[in-house]
Amino acid sequence: MLQLLRKIAFPISLIYALVVHVRNFLFDAGIFSSKSYETPTICVGNLSVGGTGKTPMTEYLLRILNNRKTAVLSRGYKRKSKGFYLANDATTVMELGDEPYQMHKKFPEVAVAVDADRRNGIEKLEKLVNPEVIVLDDAFQHRKVKPTFSILLTTHQNLYVDDWYLPTGSLRDAKKEAKRADLIIVTKCPQDIDDIERNAVEEKLGPLKHQQVLFANLAYHGYVSDGGEEKIPLNELKSGQVALVTGIASPAPLVSYLDGAGIDCKHFEFGDHHHFSESDIAQFKDYELILTTEKDFVRLKGRLDRLYFLEIAHSFSEKDESVLKNAIENLF
Repeated sequence: MLQLLRKIAFPISLIYALVVHVRNFLFDAGIFSSKSYETPTICVGNLSVGGTGKTPMTEYLLRILNNRKTAVLSRGYKRKSKGFYLANDATTVMELGDEPYQMHKKFPEVAVAVDADRRNGIEKLEKLVNPEVIVLDDAFQHRKVKPTFSILLTTHQNLYVDDWYLPTGSLRDAKKEAKRADLIIVTKCPQDIDDIERNAVEEKLGPLKHQQVLFANLAYHGYVSDGGEEKIPLNELKSGQVALVTGIASPAPLVSYLDGAGIDCKHFEFGDHHHFSESDIAQFKDYELILTTEKDFVRLKGRLDRLYFLEIAHSFSEKDESVLKNAIENLF
């Protein structure tokens, strides 16, 4: 049924593609302006809608930049606040949005701000925080800002070169815009990806001379956490009654990982950035243990007992990790 609806929507996707190309042409021609800033800015983004691992990649960069005075600027999708908002000790997830709030709690030394107007957000951060570097989360399409360095993410399972425009596909920007990236990172790769497969993917992507292609897989912790001191090894979940609750764009890798670990879960799947209602919670609140993603945990915390999350991170080969670290350090 979904495939049929996507085929029916194909004419709409052509109109969408035309709008995207015209907009990019106006920026390329200088009719719409892009502004650079004195503060180094690192853009993390993609050409598609969700599911490429932008938040774990931003967190990876924050760990690389842990000796720098760093700020993160995000849109703050589905937040209740308006305009520019800089996180503080009293900030709630509703004011900041789930992903920025997650980073705020994990990296309290980092200034986390949200603003749909990226120019305004950068200028406010420069004035209020004076950071050494600003990481722009999910900002590849925000062409009013010309970042110092751009990282483009695409998943191994759905490379942007194989995708199509919304709503038939998941592209929200033109494939050719990949030319603006400095690094292209292929995420969610198989654990056993070899050089033959890497070379085949790189050839398909066709990077330009100034671009490098790196490969990352998802690394899961061997335990679930309640966000505090309690941690339960995954192998202790096998005999319990577990509900898996996800409100992310692509839960398939997590489901596959849990299946491989022998954990039998009842999966309650919701849309990306879902705000859980009381009727939603009533479906799974009586399970022995409720397992969710870190992003969903910040929205469900305090509303459920026995709530845990499984943390994920990107993992690189030693060579690729060195390339990424050197590229970031070369900005200073």
